[in-house]
Amino acid sequence: MTTLPIIIDTDPGIDDSIALLTAFVSPELDILGITPVCGNQPLASTLRNALQICELGGRTDVPVHAGCFRPLLREPIHGQFHGKTGLGNTVLPDPVKTAEATSAVEFIIASCEAAAASGHKITICSLGPLTNLAVALRMKPAITAGIETLVMMGGAYREAGNRSMTSEFNVLADPHAAHIVFSSGIPIVALALDATHQVILTPDHVTQFAAVSGRIAEPLSQLMAFWDRNDVKRYGSRGGPLHDPLVIAYLLAPELFQTQRARVFVEHESELCMGQTIADWHGKSGLAPNAEIVVKVDAPAVIALFLERLSRYAAKATA
Repeated sequence: MTTLPIIIDTDPGIDDSIALLTAFVSPELDILGITPVCGNQPLASTLRNALQICELGGRTDVPVHAGCFRPLLREPIHGQFHGKTGLGNTVLPDPVKTAEATSAVEFIIASCEAAAASGHKITICSLGPLTNLAVALRMKPAITAGIETLVMMGGAYREAGNRSMTSEFNVLADPHAAHIVFSSGIPIVALALDATHQVILTPDHVTQFAAVSGRIAEPLSQLMAFWDRNDVKRYGSRGGPLHDPLVIAYLLAPELFQTQRARVFVEHESELCMGQTIADWHGKSGLAPNAEIVVKVDAPAVIALFLERLSRYAAKATA
């Protein structure tokens, strides 16, 4: 089997944790490392959560490298829907696994340089603020030669923001980093709120996942149940949008997603619209597109994909 080498840049986070657990049982993905960053929680918490999820998923073989402890220029903000620890009410054992000695930025640079030299480019999967990647790009701009694609969860185009009137959390958390990344020339696939709000994890779905996920059923159902926003007016049903897991779903089944090319700009000066992502859909700027923005998702097929993948934890337990 040909595998896709990836780095998962993340700020776990409930939905990040679901994404990681899915990636762990997907042999198509060669996870070179996980790089936690300040985002949904301070770095100490996102690092701990990443280590705990590696142990829960039985993937202590995956290196974890601690990333940036704050945004480039602004004060940190943190997530509102992840509870005090970032994992809702789920209590996991203190991790035995420890972080690697090298930082996330060092790891990203070294991995991309090695990929460029070997001709086997890396896909970066961004599930949180883009601080780690932006710092790496500022330190070594040539690492773009080793990056095949950045598949990221972040932004809001035709949808309103989820942390401010205009802005999605991951971009608002470090808009200057997002500006650097979108200006870098890296091929980007952007899964914004326009895509993630199409895939709502309902209470009925949570019951289905609990029934198939074997030894991780209890913590997984706790994570998913905590994610219920109970905002039928906004989402059309109970539940919460599957933001970050859609990055992994896109890697596994890109045919379930429709994209549209556009030039993306990130507002990083105006306080009123800080972190807003603006898509030039019709070439008004005169600049070439720099991203593929996901505009439509086959939601039932994506839910079915996650059910199949997470059911592998039951299969592993009985193997």
